[in-house]
Amino acid sequence: MTTIRAQVPEPVESFRARARAWLADDMPKLGNVSHLARHQDEDRSWIRARELQQKLYAGGFAGICFPKEYGGLGLSQDHQRAFNEESTGYELPILLNIPTFSVCCATLLEWGTEEQKRTHIAAAIRGEEVLAQFLSEPSGGSDLAGLTTRAELQGDEWVVHGAKTWSTSAYGADYALCLARTDPNRPKHDGLTMFLMPTKAPGLTMNRIRMVDGSTEFCEEFFDDVRLPADAVVGEVNGGWKVATRQLHHERTAMGGGSPYTSGEGMPRSKSAMQPIEVARASGRTADPEVRTMIGEALALATVHEQLVERISHGLASGHLQGPAITMLRLFHAETSQAENDLGLRIAGSMAAVGSGPDPDFARQVGTSFLNRQVISLGGGSTEMARNVISERLLGMPREYAPDRGVPFNRIARGRPSPGPAPARAPHASRPQADR
Repeated sequence: MTTIRAQVPEPVESFRARARAWLADDMPKLGNVSHLARHQDEDRSWIRARELQQKLYAGGFAGICFPKEYGGLGLSQDHQRAFNEESTGYELPILLNIPTFSVCCATLLEWGTEEQKRTHIAAAIRGEEVLAQFLSEPSGGSDLAGLTTRAELQGDEWVVHGAKTWSTSAYGADYALCLARTDPNRPKHDGLTMFLMPTKAPGLTMNRIRMVDGSTEFCEEFFDDVRLPADAVVGEVNGGWKVATRQLHHERTAMGGGSPYTSGEGMPRSKSAMQPIEVARASGRTADPEVRTMIGEALALATVHEQLVERISHGLASGHLQGPAITMLRLFHAETSQAENDLGLRIAGSMAAVGSGPDPDFARQVGTSFLNRQVISLGGGSTEMARNVISERLLGMPREYAPDRGVPFNRIARGRPSPGPAPARAPHASRPQADR
C-alpha cells in the first residue's frame, strides 16, 4: 500500500541558509548609489529591475509568499522575512515591490479571475510584467470615489474616457489597475468598476511629470476611446469600490512596511539620506551633544516603528486586529519618515541647501530628500485620511458628515454650472507633451 504524504514546507532556517549561499554566489552587491544618481537613468533602472527579478526567479527565490499555482513558492512570511534579512547589502529589484507585488498582485490575488491570476501574477514573478495603478484624478483630491473617468459597455467591449494622474512609475509598467465609473445613476461608491488595462492600449496617452528633484517617476494618463475586453474587469461590474478598498489596504500595508510580498529591503537603512546618524557622519558632527540627542530621537522612532510592524502583523494574522489597523502602520511610517528628514536637515544645516561640507554630494542628497518629505504622506491616501480611518473604524468615533452619501452620482453638484456647451477640441490639443 502506497502512503501519500503532504509536502512539508522547508524549515525557515534551512531556507535562510540556502538563500545566504545563493545570494553570495549569484546576486551583485549593492553599491552606495545616491538618490540623485538613481534618477539619472530611470528607464534603465526598470530594465535592471526586470533583470534582477528574472535572476530571483531562476534561483528559486521569487514570489516567496505567493501561492504555487500562481508562480510563487507558497511559503510563509517568516520565510520572506528571513530572505529579506539575508539579502541586505545585495542589489535586488526593489522597484517592483511597490506597486507591482505588494499592491497590484496582492489585489489580483484576492479579486482577480483565475485567468488573471495565473497570467499576470505569474508573469510578474518571472520578471516579465510590471503593474501600476490608475487611481487618482486631476480634480479628485482625496475623494477617490468621486472620480469622473467613465467606462461604457458597447457590445462586448468597455470604452474608457477620462484622465488619471500621479500614477507612480506607470511609464515602466505593462498593465495598470484602473478604476472607472460604469453607472452614474448609482451613488458614487456603488457605480465603479476596476479594470486591468494595458498601458500601451490604443487611445491611451501617457506623460511624465517632472518633480522638484528632477525625477519623472509620476505620470498622467488620458483615455480617448480606450477599448477593453469584457474579461478586463477585476471583481464585479459596479463592485469596484470593494476592490479599490482592498487595493488601498495593501498599499497602506506596503507603505507601513508590513507587506508579505515585498522582496528585500533595498539599501540598508544606514545608507538612507534620511538617517540622521549618517547625516551626522557625513557632516562631521557626531561629537556634537545636540546632534547626538537628535540621533537618539531618530533611533527611538525607528525602534518603535519596527515593534509596531511586528505587533500589528501578528494581530492581523491572529484575528486580534481587523484590517483597518494596518492604517496605523501607514500613519506612523509617514510620521517617522518626515521626522527623519527634518532631523537630517537640522543636522546638516546650510550644507544641505548649498551642497557643501565634507561630503557635498551627500549634503545635496539630504536637501533633496527634505524637499520630497511630503511624498510619504500621500501614498496610500493622505495622512489626514489615515487619521479618519483610525478614528472612525478603530476607535468608533462618528463618521464625518457627507452631503453626497447615498445620492446618485449624476445628481451631485460638481463645480460651477457651465453657461453653455463647451467648445469642441481636437484630441490632446490642450495637453502638455511628455518632457522626454
